[in-house]
Amino acid sequence: MKRLTTLIAASLLSAQAMAADKVELLLDWFINPDHAPLIVAQQQGYFAEQDLEVSMVEPADPSMPPKLVAAGKADLALTYQPQLHVMVDEELPLTRIGTLIATPLNSLVVLEDGPVKSIADLKGRKVGYSVGGYEEALMRAMLAPHGLSLDDIEMVNVNWSLSPSLIAGKVDAVIGAYRNFELNQMDLEDHPGRAFYIEEEGVPAYDELVLVINNKDRGDDRFARFVAALEKATQYIVNHPDDAWKSFVSYKSDELDTELNRRAWADTLSRFALRPAALDEARYQRVGAFMQEQGLTKSNPPVSSYAIVP
Repeated sequence: MKRLTTLIAASLLSAQAMAADKVELLLDWFINPDHAPLIVAQQQGYFAEQDLEVSMVEPADPSMPPKLVAAGKADLALTYQPQLHVMVDEELPLTRIGTLIATPLNSLVVLEDGPVKSIADLKGRKVGYSVGGYEEALMRAMLAPHGLSLDDIEMVNVNWSLSPSLIAGKVDAVIGAYRNFELNQMDLEDHPGRAFYIEEEGVPAYDELVLVINNKDRGDDRFARFVAALEKATQYIVNHPDDAWKSFVSYKSDELDTELNRRAWADTLSRFALRPAALDEARYQRVGAFMQEQGLTKSNPPVSSYAIVP
């Protein structure tokens, strides 16, 4: 009888595994604490509870994941809210279904003991950046209240070498630096930095990381279940940060268990979306208006045209 019970249980587990719906998620970058709710949902079995088998793919080219979803070559992708507005303006069939990180991480960073004490001090100085267009728009908006324009500074493309370029003195500031990573990295290298937060300097607040699907999949319930698992994982992180850290690093302990990630983890905890499916339409419209004003998009369409509005 015991053997029969064991066989039945094994068969049920096998059937459940076979029944799990597969979801391929393309990340925005290599796995790091920004992705904590996703990793914890995987490690704690929250995706499995929703009958989902989730695979997470780190991209070779960070610009490609949403484009692949738009082309129907992947189920789900992480991207940035400002980039979503641009891609929708380009008529890519993308829909936002949830938020992973609900505040900007982007910031303007300078050396703590350097000559730049205020944004006004940037006049005549060099500002490093990685991605043209949007980061130039950020600088334009941040400079304007101080009576400056892009003509008053020199924008230098430093590729992805932000903090090294700042530390080496090649530039006087960098835009596009993630406040939870670059500041900690600079501190670990004994070159502490100071951040100017873009949402305090003329740029509307936005969601740093959002989840997008193809428009044709709006009715697919896999994604509602995915976001439900994400919410449960975020609650676990907030309630049990130390245990959640252990769960996170267990995903790839040889790569993730570092001092930089440990510091970034602490600085990112308060920024995860507690209600990933929630949406502030007015906030999205404000960001859309900013993108249009800065010439990054041609229009500011209704939020419901590119996002699931609960």
